[in-house]
Amino acid sequence: MPLQGKTVVVSGVGPGLGHRIAATVVRDGGNAVLGARTEANLASSAAEIDPEGERTAFLPTDITDESRCEALARLALARFGAIDAVVHVAAWDSYFGGVEDADFTTWQGVLDVNLLGTLRMTRACLPALKERGGSVVLIGTQSAVAAPSQVQQAAYAASKGALTSAMYSMARELGPHRIRVNTVLPGWMWGPPVQAYVRFTAHTEGVAEAEVLGRLTERMALPELATDGDVAEAAAFLASDRARAITGQSLLVNAGELMR
Repeated sequence: MPLQGKTVVVSGVGPGLGHRIAATVVRDGGNAVLGARTEANLASSAAEIDPEGERTAFLPTDITDESRCEALARLALARFGAIDAVVHVAAWDSYFGGVEDADFTTWQGVLDVNLLGTLRMTRACLPALKERGGSVVLIGTQSAVAAPSQVQQAAYAASKGALTSAMYSMARELGPHRIRVNTVLPGWMWGPPVQAYVRFTAHTEGVAEAEVLGRLTERMALPELATDGDVAEAAAFLASDRARAITGQSLLVNAGELMR
């Protein structure tokens, strides 16, 4: 198993991508340490992934609070003795709009979560990662490199674009410690957020959900959207030793909508 005996910290575990990544870690032989703001989501996810509670641990964690990031890292060490990877899913992705109508105070909040919060959580895990090397996996977005025409999420895209830029610096800085830093860039990803978008758009326009989904799918080279499970597989690969020579890279998981 590619993550056998590895301990992976996963931030932002809710009902979607974070849960799928944690489940993939456990499936692949690893221990998953779950963080998110809502304890009920963490408990539900851990119970589903690992009913016996032997290979999961969780702690309510707000990544804008450095002390909570440090507490999650300490939990991983106390429970499993190491941190081999950290996968960053926690994000503020619910603020919509462009620059013309921007509330820059809200933008600052988005940046504090998506950019600085991710860096806080990374730094909290660094002492343990330096012990034997490991992996930092950032979850970015295709919107950071190609804005979608369907919705405006300028603040989210800008914050994730900044995070991708930070990836290059971290890959150089941490490489001597055998710590790899990479980014997964999902496009339209079939999971709870996109399912909600399809339902809302279909209801608003008075059309079938299949029609809305078809508009998205027709943009892809492959005949269906990537799923949150597909993104989880990419993140688990980058967290594993199978990606031991890969760092400073961005991997699009988007069914071929955008090719680079």
